[in-house]
Amino acid sequence: MTEAALTAAVPDPAKVAALVREIARAEVLPRFRQLAHHEIREKSPGDVVTVADEAMEAALAPKLAALLPGSLLVGEEDCARDPKVMERLASDQPVWVIDPVDGTANFAEGREEFCVMLALVERDQILGGWIYDPVTDRTSYAVRGAGAWSGGQRLTPPKTPNEHRGILAVGYKGDRQMAQRVQQRRARVQQVKSIRCAGLEYLRLARGELDFLLFGGAMPWDHAPGAAIIQELGGYISYVDGKGFRPSGALGADGILAARDRATWDEVHRRLLGDA
Repeated sequence: MTEAALTAAVPDPAKVAALVREIARAEVLPRFRQLAHHEIREKSPGDVVTVADEAMEAALAPKLAALLPGSLLVGEEDCARDPKVMERLASDQPVWVIDPVDGTANFAEGREEFCVMLALVERDQILGGWIYDPVTDRTSYAVRGAGAWSGGQRLTPPKTPNEHRGILAVGYKGDRQMAQRVQQRRARVQQVKSIRCAGLEYLRLARGELDFLLFGGAMPWDHAPGAAIIQELGGYISYVDGKGFRPSGALGADGILAARDRATWDEVHRRLLGDA
């Protein structure tokens, strides 16, 4: 697919960021460490959702639709109710992908490592991504071909030494055989403890605190926003089969590997998932 095939005009990214911030500060932050027991439940074993997730998505969705007329929406909680919503990703229309609270388990436990994530996708390509941290009141975002920004400052590719430091978030989700292979080989990389929030892990990668991220779970709302940012910084992200990353490919994927550049991706993949 060529650049010319993409037709959606990305709304002013600062305006999108302000909208996400406004709603997060109304629906998510006031509920932090204030949740009653009945406001937390499991969608499936080990998969937590709270009233904050549902309220954030419900409030944000119509605002996004109005901001970009003709756009569709794929929200994590909407997909939990109706998995066919995922099919919208294959549409020719622009699609907003919403993760209303990433790191919900942390949020429910009163831990600060959570965020709100949003991506804009058209024809299965990422046009932009936003990650908002309500605790620090910091927004990070990227627009395809226009760079990445965090807290009002333009981000630059990491210049930290490449020591193959990264997160091995496998085992709970994704292919079990892959997880076993990774665990057997984890000494081949420098494993760093996960903070259980994909959005904030992507920002650690963007800042050069990590060199790679390996996830067993591959749902688009967990990865498309972070992918937008690292790709603008020269990073590379692909499903572990090496065929690249497209949001609609999540359901058949065994996992996702993201890295500071393609060479790092290839080397980490060889060390953890290669034949030798």
